[in-house]
Amino acid sequence: MLKQSSISLTIAAALVGFSAPTLAEATSVTEALTQGSVKGDVRLRFEGVSQDNDLKDAQALTIRTRLGYTTADFSGFSAMVEFEDSRPAFGVNNYNDTINGDTHYSVIADPKVTEVDQAFVQYKNDMLLGRVGRQVLAIDNQRFIGHVGWRQDRQTFDAANLVVTPIKDLSLQYAYITKRNRIFADVKDVDSKDHVLNASYNTPFGKVSGYGYLLEEDKAMKNGLDTYGVRFAGAQDLDAFKLGYQAEYAQQKSTMDTMSYDANYYFLEAKAGFKPVSVALGYEVLGSDDGNYGFSTPLATLHKFNGWSDQFLGTPKQGLKDLYATVSGQFMKVNWLVTYHDFSADKETMDVKDLGKEINASLTTKFTDNLSGGIKYAAYMAGDKGAGKVDTDKVWVWAGLTF
Repeated sequence: MLKQSSISLTIAAALVGFSAPTLAEATSVTEALTQGSVKGDVRLRFEGVSQDNDLKDAQALTIRTRLGYTTADFSGFSAMVEFEDSRPAFGVNNYNDTINGDTHYSVIADPKVTEVDQAFVQYKNDMLLGRVGRQVLAIDNQRFIGHVGWRQDRQTFDAANLVVTPIKDLSLQYAYITKRNRIFADVKDVDSKDHVLNASYNTPFGKVSGYGYLLEEDKAMKNGLDTYGVRFAGAQDLDAFKLGYQAEYAQQKSTMDTMSYDANYYFLEAKAGFKPVSVALGYEVLGSDDGNYGFSTPLATLHKFNGWSDQFLGTPKQGLKDLYATVSGQFMKVNWLVTYHDFSADKETMDVKDLGKEINASLTTKFTDNLSGGIKYAAYMAGDKGAGKVDTDKVWVWAGLTF
């Protein structure tokens, strides 16, 4: 472990001093290849998990290294390839990574993996971007389609992606996904037949988006998950403070061989920024179909929503209401944040109403233009026993280097 981790750090350190040429329009394929650029990043992170159950406390020190190369443009065409490696470092690996069989430990979903993270060819001009291959897709606030960048093995997609800008401020996107490269290494990747449609328009008050996400795993059985929705997000500079706002509504239909379910989604958030402090209040509802099914977002950056302890990566069948408040700011170049969540069921039952509370806190900073770090903590306090949750504490300490 020590030798492999040292190799990753040595490669990263050597490349920090590499000054790649600025991307420019090449006049030949040879120039496009030789005038390309190299970039990468390294993240070393400790994560600890303690739960009020029979599982052993988990500790993981993992190092994630990415290295990518992008060609220069040639007649609008370019290509990119990026490799990713993540593994335990310095022998600190007492955890269940979901595939290593260490199920007597709590889960830390950072398995050992070496893979091609991205590899695509694209064409770009003033009106359109076309991209084919393995790529990152991150749409709107990533509530439905995201890269799960918090985990060491981020989520990418094998897809054909087209973004058209026919007029100023209007963007039309369509992507067809044939494989979901998830965060659990390639053994848990999912073949799919997903259609992603998103249209957005920038107004003086914010961006309006409409979308249809038609998801289906490539299996013999019927498993369609169709979601249609609208979203509005913007901000205004007022005399005394900066006001931010978001609102979203979606309808979802889940269809299987023998049954189907319907559920709705609602989201409201208001944020006021008073330098050097900001305050936000939000309410998110992932609805339920009469207590039998909870609104699902399987391609989302889930860690970003409903608390950092990741208790609700899958929505309970009773649905989920999340009322939260956040206070954040900056002190001496250190960004700080505290959030309180109050969780409850959308469709209450005799034994499931209170889904718990959670406190999140973080400190992050940039030491240099290339080096950053942070500390993050999550404390989940379980609600009704019928919900099947337990008290959970998680802590993270990390440093990241980009080059």
